[in-house]
Amino acid sequence: MAKSGQKCSCAVIPIELETYMSVVRAALVQTDWTGDKESMIVKHEEYAREAAAAGVKIICFQELFYGPYFCQVQDAEYYAYAEAIPGPTTERFQALARELEMVMVLPMYEDAGPGFLYNTAAVIDADGSYLGKYRKQHIPHVKGFWEKFYFRPGNGGYPVFDTAVGKVGVYICYDRHFPEGWRALGLNGAQIVFNPSATSRGLSQYLWSIEQPAAAVANEYYVGAINRVGIEDLGDDDFYGQSYFIDPEGSYVGEKGDAYKPELIVRDLDLELITTVRTRWQFYRDRRPDAYQDLIRP
Repeated sequence: MAKSGQKCSCAVIPIELETYMSVVRAALVQTDWTGDKESMIVKHEEYAREAAAAGVKIICFQELFYGPYFCQVQDAEYYAYAEAIPGPTTERFQALARELEMVMVLPMYEDAGPGFLYNTAAVIDADGSYLGKYRKQHIPHVKGFWEKFYFRPGNGGYPVFDTAVGKVGVYICYDRHFPEGWRALGLNGAQIVFNPSATSRGLSQYLWSIEQPAAAVANEYYVGAINRVGIEDLGDDDFYGQSYFIDPEGSYVGEKGDAYKPELIVRDLDLELITTVRTRWQFYRDRRPDAYQDLIRP
């Protein structure tokens, strides 16, 4: 369930799709590390302005957008990147969202109190209002992805936020390997789900073009998959970009982003296709939750 003050839809059964603009112009940002937090924030402000000039109404940044992907190492100095949500960066982008009339998804490092640090995404509506947050539920801990050193598992469920462009959900990076959360977001009414990531070549690249199209088809909504680019100074991981949108039929909306270069990816998403697909394939009607009890055993 969403926390107090969050404006979201958290029902446990499919809900009727409400009326929003039929075609939503959406954007993803994949970029490289500049070397400091402030310049990264400025860089993303510039991307947002570029997107607004192209008519974009909703934008999502990459995982931990204003920092390096520090989980390549285990070092307490990187706790300093955490901040309250809402807090200074959230408020800075609330003002920008209001100015640009754009919905924004901001993946950040959250400080919720001593020892309570989360990998989180804040969601801001087009009028600048703070709608709430999603905390990454599944936390990996393998070489190059030492995330349990930095983050507690999320505890806020799978909120879907009622934005100016439609119902928006977030699932962060490693979460994408777990189908249960994708389905929870669908049951909560999601039309577009963003998966901001920091994923490097080799370990999971073969999954990048498989899992998210499969999730979009199984749950009958759009997915925006974001991945950073470049090699950062904390390790030799090469983040391979290739961000993309996938539609409810599992088809790419335009081309993938570049594998090496920073890029603003702008695509038009036809939300009416969701209704078409959900009428054709009654996956929500034909679910058998009564037969799934074994799935919730430890």
